[in-house]
Amino acid sequence: MNNNRRQFLQDTTAGLATTAAFACSSPAIGATANEEVVVGLIGCGGRGSYLGGVFSNVKNVRIAWVSDADKSRLKSMEKGFNGRIPRAARDIREILDDKSVDAVIVATPDHWHAPAAILACDAGKHVYVEKPCSHNVREGRLLVDAARRNKRIVQHGTQVRSTQMMIDAVQKLREGVIGDVLVSKAWNIQRRGSIGHGRPSDPPADLDYELWLGPTPQKPYQSNRVHSGWHWWYDFGTGDMGNDGVHDIDYARWGLGVETHPERIVALGGKYFFDDDQEFPDTQQVTFEYGRNGKQDKRRMLIYEQRLWSTNYPFNVDSGVEFYGTKGKLFLSRRGKAQFLGERNQPMELNLQLQPQDAESHVANFIDAIRNGTSPNAEIEIGHLTASLCHLGNIATRLGRSLEFDPQIEQFIDDDEANRLVGRSYRDDHWATPKNA
Repeated sequence: MNNNRRQFLQDTTAGLATTAAFACSSPAIGATANEEVVVGLIGCGGRGSYLGGVFSNVKNVRIAWVSDADKSRLKSMEKGFNGRIPRAARDIREILDDKSVDAVIVATPDHWHAPAAILACDAGKHVYVEKPCSHNVREGRLLVDAARRNKRIVQHGTQVRSTQMMIDAVQKLREGVIGDVLVSKAWNIQRRGSIGHGRPSDPPADLDYELWLGPTPQKPYQSNRVHSGWHWWYDFGTGDMGNDGVHDIDYARWGLGVETHPERIVALGGKYFFDDDQEFPDTQQVTFEYGRNGKQDKRRMLIYEQRLWSTNYPFNVDSGVEFYGTKGKLFLSRRGKAQFLGERNQPMELNLQLQPQDAESHVANFIDAIRNGTSPNAEIEIGHLTASLCHLGNIATRLGRSLEFDPQIEQFIDDDEANRLVGRSYRDDHWATPKNA
């Protein structure tokens, strides 16, 4: 990477003024460039097992522990990574109590993301947390606070931040390739499957359902609430806006150049297609407005579009972002596509090396940040701002009205009903409940 691009990454990952400062004073926990980084994997489903493989392929990184509430998933990890067999635990506290562990991967369902990551920071571990980094806005802020309090490096699993195509494209936007970027529009359009209508039953013998629930309120076991079904329930997931749309929302926000929360959210949507137990919408149109109070140079708008019952989408790609500037338009997709149009739709040469989102570089960036005490590309403040858009968009869609938001105190203005959804309720005295939640 050349010096200009390295400086650009340092500037953009800094985000707010305090974001990068903590990392420079945060040396790795006993790991230098030639020493082993010991990692614990929390969550052994499809994403967790994939990330375990990616991490173990980084030089001098070892997956020493795996943890999951489901014994069958733990059993699937018995073969280990690169022939090295990790220790297994049902309860993540066994991993957090091991002083030899430098970092953890949090690849659990969404309701465990922030609680597990906060516990890990408090235990002195660096954290790679899957997207979205939180189940709600309040948890995201508590995770940022935990990272700062413990001077830990926390990387959010939005890989576009380490994808060279996106780094180069956003740099070109900063340089004014399409003039002032005032609007970005992201879409997530794909055909999902139904989760059907389930009934409460006894959990399978291999699943410790109480452990799986964690600090969330008690709910009876139901087969379509666990494993992949959890995405679509208010108590456990964040819908597809937080599951898949978060990636496109991330680079839509990055390219738009906004480094705070929006001040107004307008949304419509609901379940237009599915007749099943899903609680989140299959159809959404959400608009976020920035700069209404004159706290940045121009007002800007970010639009998110979702249809989970369609295979017809712009540019023949299921996810992407269009950036609209005063001198042109730029289309980007994390699937490795791009198009640059000048004024009056004049085709222009962009000189981008097309590339799909790059998980390997993102993981390597996290390990480098641990070794060097630097800020990672998707540092947790960046992740919190992006994940919060998913939460705010879901709240506005759920309530069906426009909402005014105060970015400084992270509360809706004069709206008690909306503010009750900024956080969540927890079980009394559960060991994983975040402090000050």
